[in-house]
This record gives sequence, structure tokens and C-alpha cells, in this order.
Amino acid sequence: MEHIAILSKKLNLLGKIVSGEKTIESRWYKFRKPPFECIKPGETVYFKESGDPVSAKAMVKDVLFYRDLNPEKIRELLVKYGPQIGVGVSYLSQIMDKRFCTLVFLENAKKIAPFGIDKNKYGIMCAWITLEDIRKIKKV
Repeated sequence: MEHIAILSKKLNLLGKIVSGEKTIESRWYKFRKPPFECIKPGETVYFKESGDPVSAKAMVKDVLFYRDLNPEKIRELLVKYGPQIGVGVSYLSQIMDKRFCTLVFLENAKKIAPFGIDKNKYGIMCAWITLEDIRKIKKV
């Protein structure tokens, strides 16, 4: 499988991934949504910022899934992995109501030639897309 992660532009997460400063991509949800239990080591994650083309990719080194989270468990995860995710413990206030977490450990992150995607079938607000082949969504 291949994945596309849509990132917030204002936080410069893409730059941090490419520079190696951010080595874990985290997704926090109230309900089970991709990439929860839909991603595994050896797969590729492509990255784009909202409104921009896909411009980077990384390999998945490892993945951890957490369920039945509460603020205490989330705090523990932020203390342990926060620096690699690129957030501090203060991020807890934004995610304290989440129940599921996917931590995607990245390696070999690099910039690639930018390309657009057609995500109409996936919803305008989706932030993660999982598909068999990136070419199915690539604009030509």
C-alpha cells in the first residue's frame, strides 16, 4: 500500500520531515480512521501541505497503534515521542479527547518532484489517503 499524508502548512511539518527533525508522523482520532491498522513497515508515505502538490516521501520504518486512549495515556505518549513527532506536552490540550493514535516512524525522507493529486473520491477534508498505487490518484 501507499499513503498520502496531508499536513498543515502553518506548522512547517513538511520541512521538519525532510530535514530529519520530525521522524514520527502521528495521527490522533476519536474514531478508527486510516492510517490506524492500515499501514505497515516497508510502505511509502507521500507528503503534501494543504493546497499544495505532493512534494516529499518517506519509507515507513515502524508503526505503533494505540486505542482506548485517555488524557493520561496521551500525555505519556507525548512525553516519550513528542520531540520526534515535533510537538510538546502542551499539544495534549488539542488532542485530549482522542481515543486512537497511529505513530508512523519514518526513514529516508526526501523531497521529490512535485505532483498534483485528485482526491475528489476521498473527500475534500481528508487528511490521510491509503491506496494500492499512487498513480491512481496522480494528476497527469
